[in-house]
Amino acid sequence: QVQLVESGGGLVQAGGSLRLSCVVSGSIFSLSVVGWYRQAPGKQRELVAVFTGGSTNYADSVKGRFTISRDSPKNTVYLQMNSLKPEDTAVYYCNTRLPLPGYWGKGTLVTVSS
Repeated sequence: QVQLVESGGGLVQAGGSLRLSCVVSGSIFSLSVVGWYRQAPGKQRELVAVFTGGSTNYADSVKGRFTISRDSPKNTVYLQMNSLKPEDTAVYYCNTRLPLPGYWGKGTLVTVSS
């Protein structure tokens, strides 16, 4: 059983910053299979940032503004979000694609006001 718990969301003004945390527990091989996704109201869930092998992959809309990182001893993955925009408003989810079938956290809400 794998559990992911997100935190760090909240209300922030445009241009501000937030850091999201995802604590992973259970039978997970490596944090290198963890990523961040988001779902805005009325839209489909989309990839934000993910570890892929030895590198990272970002959505075009967040490149240069968001950074994914990990602290393996703490079993925690972070998403540093800078220069936030109103269009970044969404519920942010942490995901691990392994072990199968993959697992999701319950999400943390980020609201960016203009």
